[in-house]
Amino acid sequence: MKLFSILSQWLFPEKCVLCGRLLEKEELDLCRKCRVEAPECGLSRAKYPFLDSWTAVWYYQDMVRGSILRYKFYGRRNYAAAYARLLGVKLMKEDRLQVDVITWVPISQKRLKKRGFDQCRLLAEALSKETGIPAVALLRKTRDNPPQSGIVGHAHRKANVLGVYEAVDPSALLGRRILLLDDILTTGATAGECARVLLTAGAEAVHLAVMAAVNQQKKTGR
Repeated sequence: MKLFSILSQWLFPEKCVLCGRLLEKEELDLCRKCRVEAPECGLSRAKYPFLDSWTAVWYYQDMVRGSILRYKFYGRRNYAAAYARLLGVKLMKEDRLQVDVITWVPISQKRLKKRGFDQCRLLAEALSKETGIPAVALLRKTRDNPPQSGIVGHAHRKANVLGVYEAVDPSALLGRRILLLDDILTTGATAGECARVLLTAGAEAVHLAVMAAVNQQKKTGR
């Protein structure tokens, strides 16, 4: 096993998930430069409907945007473990792990077949390994609606996801505190709709965690 590990490291050396540079022996997931310069998302007072709280590791810009796009659309599934470690640290620092179960925003069967994997499910399963909190599919997507990224305006985004998700097993939700995972938080329309469905089915609270959030202050110029 040790020989296999050495060979694997030689053939597939660990790289920074943001800039792609080879990592030094003492580095994990991020190189020193990115660990310092990545646009870290601080605590925010922004509120989103149906969500008790939310947190993000970074702002969705520059190298972070490139990293998440590589993960979602270019098959960098290995990023899931690194993302989970980074998200786990953030959640622990903010004391956001007082939940009963981890779930995720699911993709449609059509998109799953095209992409080959559900990026949020991978992240949830990796975070479960890091935290010991079970990851369970509590939601399913009932139809393949147009991607939110191509829709402008919160009202239109909200309409696009209305009725798209349903609870898999409402009896498993009663009184549960849920940590809902997604990759990006933009207007909160998708996460809010998922949270609404979970709460309607009996969940006690829904907390959102994402890898990156759009910087609304920068976006609006405030």
